[in-house]
Amino acid sequence: MRYKRTELAGNIGFSSIIDEKFKTGSLTVRFITELSGESATANALGVGVLSSSSSKYKTLALLNEKLSSLYGAALSTFSRKRGDVQILGLTSSWIVNKYAIDGEDVNAEMLDTIRGCIFEPNAENGEFDAESFAITKKDLLDRIDAELNNKRGYALSRAAEIAFSGEPAEFSCYGTKEAASAITSAEAYKAYRRLLETAQIEIYYIAPEEEPKVLEMFRESFAGISRNSGRIEFCRISPAKPETVTVSDEYDVLQCKMVMNFKSDSDDIFALKMLSTIFGETPVSKLFLNVREKMSLCYYCACRYTSPKGTLMVDIGVERDNIEKSKAEILRQLDEIRSGNVTDEEIQSALLSLDNALTQVGDTQASYSGWYFERFCDGKIKSPQEQFEDYSNVTKERIIEAAKTLRLDSVYLMLDKGGKA
Repeated sequence: MRYKRTELAGNIGFSSIIDEKFKTGSLTVRFITELSGESATANALGVGVLSSSSSKYKTLALLNEKLSSLYGAALSTFSRKRGDVQILGLTSSWIVNKYAIDGEDVNAEMLDTIRGCIFEPNAENGEFDAESFAITKKDLLDRIDAELNNKRGYALSRAAEIAFSGEPAEFSCYGTKEAASAITSAEAYKAYRRLLETAQIEIYYIAPEEEPKVLEMFRESFAGISRNSGRIEFCRISPAKPETVTVSDEYDVLQCKMVMNFKSDSDDIFALKMLSTIFGETPVSKLFLNVREKMSLCYYCACRYTSPKGTLMVDIGVERDNIEKSKAEILRQLDEIRSGNVTDEEIQSALLSLDNALTQVGDTQASYSGWYFERFCDGKIKSPQEQFEDYSNVTKERIIEAAKTLRLDSVYLMLDKGGKA
């Protein structure tokens, strides 16, 4: 595997990842901007419409027909958030030339299609084509509804909103349903143009062999765009509230949800990740073995560490009567770690879990793209093997110190309607 990043003009990065085991090419273009409640929805729609048509393929049907003719090539868009940052993008994959029949230049055809979608969208007079925009808006509204209907996911979103109140991270990467319903095609087009001109842009090309035409296509295409982009701050630790805040909502659910947000001001991200793994990320973690298995207080329990915000979130599915017992036991298990109750077996189990995840990087092109983008955000490019060494060097003492830096910031409760108080 060979990795190389080239800095293009105007705060644009182009990374190539060459691995001969693949038979397809993959291209992901990420537009990176500050997350904002005012612009999140317009940004999501502005980029989302790019995969529904272009000036050359003016309908979704025509674009899909073209992709099908290229041996079933794929093209889609996405919107995500990473801490205080909104990440929007277009991703595609296709069979490379050496595996095509009769010497077809699939690479060139796909690059031309991608170039058209990004730089020559189906738009006139400052707005997107009405049909393409309507399809994109419906997809976004359906996605927002799906998130609302996923009660565990929604509880985590509400918990983030409470934990990061007053910070960009409180907002959804899609914005709200009300905003999505109200956004016009012209507003979405304006957001798309703003991203082209001001967003930090990172491009990832993963393939079995080099293809210089990819970099040159982007260099030439962006040359005609006036860029005014600043560097994004990817890590912005969220300060803990002076006192723990508890917020509850009632819904038509059979199973209550509780999310506990802990915050740390430590920069020892590897110790915090080891702590999170030992605390609640695996089936042999302290929370799973004690809160769920031994005490039978919850249906599920999980833990996740968000390094860009210095936040550890514990979420459980629980009966209302067991909420306070569960909360007390979760806090007790954290105190166990703070007091030094961490065994060598727990540390080795955490390392095995992390090693298993890291060894999967490179199995797919998406995993390569995601890995190297995350390392770019961290500010230091390293291989999965080098990252594992960082985890392996974490001592028991560092894990204990990391646990001592955690403060309970907020608790979110999703309660069942009509349940006992």
